[in-house]
Order: sequence, then C-alpha cells, then structure tokens
Amino acid sequence: MFGAIGTTLCFALTPVFANSAARRLGSIPANFWRLVVAVIVLGVWAHLFGSGVRTAAWSWFFVGGLAGFGIGGVSMFLSLPRLGSSLSTLIVQCVAALVAAALEFIWLGTSLTGSQMFFAALTLAGVTIGLLPHSLVRVSPGRFQAGVGWALLSAVGQGAGAVFSRKAFAVAASVHELVDPGTAAYHRTLGGLVFGGAVLVFVAASGGARWLRDLRSWPWVLGNALTGPILGVTCYQWALRSTPAGLVQPIVAIAPLLTIPFSIWIECADRPRLSYYAGAVLAIAGATGIMLAR
Repeated sequence: MFGAIGTTLCFALTPVFANSAARRLGSIPANFWRLVVAVIVLGVWAHLFGSGVRTAAWSWFFVGGLAGFGIGGVSMFLSLPRLGSSLSTLIVQCVAALVAAALEFIWLGTSLTGSQMFFAALTLAGVTIGLLPHSLVRVSPGRFQAGVGWALLSAVGQGAGAVFSRKAFAVAASVHELVDPGTAAYHRTLGGLVFGGAVLVFVAASGGARWLRDLRSWPWVLGNALTGPILGVTCYQWALRSTPAGLVQPIVAIAPLLTIPFSIWIECADRPRLSYYAGAVLAIAGATGIMLAR
C-alpha cells in the first residue's frame, strides 16, 4: 500500500500543475509535452536499469497507457479548464474507483471482501463530502456539462487503464517475469504519448493548438510530468503490482482532498469549509480500513 500512498501524494499536486500548464498552453499541448518529458526520463530508467520493452506484458501496459494516459489524460485536460482542478479530480478519481472495481471483477474475476468494499465506500464518501461543496464552480450550463462529460470519460479511461496494468502484471507473473514499476510506467507512457500525439496533430491541423514557445510554461509542464507520469504513475504501478485496482483506486481518490491546500497556495483558491475537514476524517479512516481489512 506504500505505492498507493505515494501515488496519492503525487496526484494531489498534479492537477494544480496541469491546470496551470493548460491555461498557458492549451489542454492538448500541455498533456502532450508532459508525456514527452516523462517518456524521456522513464525511458532512460527502463533501458538502463529495467527491461526496456523486452517483457511479455509490455503490450498490455501499452494498451493501459492508451486508455489511462490517452483517453483519460486528454479528457482530464479538457475538463480542467471548465471545472477547475478540485471538481475535475473529484469526479475522475471517485468514478475511476468504481470503474476499476467493476471491470476487474467482470474481466479478471477479482472480488473484494465485504469489509474492503465498506471501507472503500467510506473513503469515497469522505472524499465527496469533503470536496463537493468546495468544488462547485460558477460556469455556464454548457461549460459545466462539457466539463463533467470529459471528467467522466477520463474516469472510464483511468479506471480501465488500472485494470489493464493488473492484467499486464498477471501476464508477466505467468512467465515468471517481475516488471519493475518504472519500466511499467514507461510502457504506459509510450501508449499515452502515441494517443496524445495523434490528438495534438489533429488539433494542430485544424489550427487549434499552441506549440511550446513560452518558456514560462516549462516549470508547470515539468512539475506536471514529475508528479504525474514519472513519480505518480511509477508509484501507481508499484501498488497495482500486488494490490487489486478496486482497493488502490479509492486510496488514490483521496488525492483531490490533498489538492485543496496546494490550490489555495498556488491558485489562490478559497479556503475550505468545515465539511472539507469532516470528509477528510472519513476518507482517512476509510483508507486506513482498506489497508488493514482482509
């Protein structure tokens, strides 16, 4: 579960960096350039210290990247400017937990115990109680509906991506391979880069993309790459290697609660209401229960 905790801490910062990068570059280029940085860094690790692409499961990780980084990442970046980091991540993380648990049960036959499901539900309830009042934003109905739609699509992509990683680790184990988390993250990022690059080319062809010319955007892109696909997803793969996605994802869903202090500091967001602290207590209690439940 240490991997899930590390993922949560990294993903708490990611939306703030992503939102700032998206405002400066546009959603699609911001997503693309963070993946470029991640592929370079993770590729150096995988080819020098890991197994490169010489694994039986690399294609499963790649498809997981298409779903998680590709569909999930692009959709998340399209949701952020419309809903803000708090509401976008609230929808994405909570719905992704439900998608991951359901898909893992249907496809891989992984079921959770009654106590695990209770504590997972308690965690998601705490996240919702803590964030929903704080996350409501005043935008036009059309903008709000589009933001929610993109967030839901992102959740489906991220939830499915987590289950593809679970499948990949199972395939590797069946041939007695142990794929390190950094190499797994590299394979996933490659899939995301292919998808993100194709979307960028399409958008650029229609005249809707800005290239990375403003050097002031680089700190946000680098911060997003470091906390997201590099460290965050490496920790994510570490957790998924040994723990069902239906348990990992609810813990990761706490990340939006931790995003609030960073949003206040970086984005000058409003301070949270009392419900935020009540929800945080419930979420932490639920996450603790997940780690102790059998």
